[in-house]
Amino acid sequence: MSDTLNQLTTIVGAQWGDEGKGKITDYFAGNSDYVVRFQGGNNAGHTVIVNGNEYHLHHIPSGVLYKHPVSVISNGVVINPKELINEINSLIDKGITPNLKISDRAHLIMPYHIVMDECLTLHQGELAAGSTKRGIAPVYADKAYRHGIRIGDILEPAIFEEKLKRSYDFNKKVVTQAFGKKFDLDINDIYTDYVEYGNILNDYIIDTQVALYKEYKLNKTFLFEGAQGMTLDVDHGLYPHTTSSNTIAGQVNVGTGIEFNDKKRIIGVAKCYVSRVGVSPFPTEINGEESDFLRQKGKEFGTTTGRPRRVGHLDLVQLKQAVRVNGFTEIAFTKLDILSGIKEIKICDSYQILGKKYDETPGSLGKIRLAKPNYISMEGWESMDQASIEKISKKGFDFLPNALKEYIYFIEDKINCPIKIISIGPQRHQTILR
Repeated sequence: MSDTLNQLTTIVGAQWGDEGKGKITDYFAGNSDYVVRFQGGNNAGHTVIVNGNEYHLHHIPSGVLYKHPVSVISNGVVINPKELINEINSLIDKGITPNLKISDRAHLIMPYHIVMDECLTLHQGELAAGSTKRGIAPVYADKAYRHGIRIGDILEPAIFEEKLKRSYDFNKKVVTQAFGKKFDLDINDIYTDYVEYGNILNDYIIDTQVALYKEYKLNKTFLFEGAQGMTLDVDHGLYPHTTSSNTIAGQVNVGTGIEFNDKKRIIGVAKCYVSRVGVSPFPTEINGEESDFLRQKGKEFGTTTGRPRRVGHLDLVQLKQAVRVNGFTEIAFTKLDILSGIKEIKICDSYQILGKKYDETPGSLGKIRLAKPNYISMEGWESMDQASIEKISKKGFDFLPNALKEYIYFIEDKINCPIKIISIGPQRHQTILR
């Protein structure tokens, strides 16, 4: 296998997010003409390490670290313009000038959406998703209510003022009358700030669906970058403990405005254990010293919030669903260096619920709350220090520890999907292609 891409390649998370999508996108982005983010907001974060330098990205696709590809924030993304400007400036400060385009149809996160997010989280209690409090659910709700504000609107002050009054009044009434909370945001301040954001971002904003379609017809290559993971998909994930957008590969068409009918390459990114930030049932979760060790070794802290992630053993029930729903052509398997040196590796291949075995994730919240993992144990592989990682990275798959290769073969067979990309370290070059 080479690192040559199809014209259309999609990279999405196969678990709860935090699988290493940023690194895999960065690895392939240099061979793409366009790297397109198609859903989610700055509640998601990708950490990319290149030549020892660490970059934290929230709105901007991981391909921005190369000079060649154009990075695109498409209509399916929701944008906090203040934070996006900060992100752009942070890259410029590090010597990177973003080759960036933003869809004029992308919806804007407003200050009152963040206030609303706090209220909703308190109201939802045990059914909450563990929100990052970035205003994501409220902005998607306003989009569905049809009084949302798009980034193109702030380039037209009269239209923006008209829409802002409606959206502001609605959210103020909900916060004060439904939730009984204070609402101290001044509409005039919001108007002034967002018009200025529009002035700053104006040169980046275009009709991306038309631009991308024209480039597609010229045989340019596209790499679509997802945020979060399949289990956080609002339709197919562990609802209601999900995000507020569709995180699966099928969202590419909706989130970009272009119907790409050609055969796609769809890469699902999964790590060799699972983690999540947020509240929900977690059948394979581990606690105590074992979880502390894994969390520290794997640096499992949220890119966006810094919160410690919950960690657990690899869940093949979850992974099989991701393969089925997304139609993966292959898996990129990450963080295999983190499990090195552990004598016994546990893998969940099914759940036990009320005395019955489940090979697929039930849609019932009541059942998933009761799910207990059925584990298979496999022999671990020897510890991989930096010297051995560098050696294996240069020599390839055949030089992986035998126990690790057996582990990969076993998982491929169980999920019926080939594992073609293997990450054994955080650096771009510590990636093996089969």
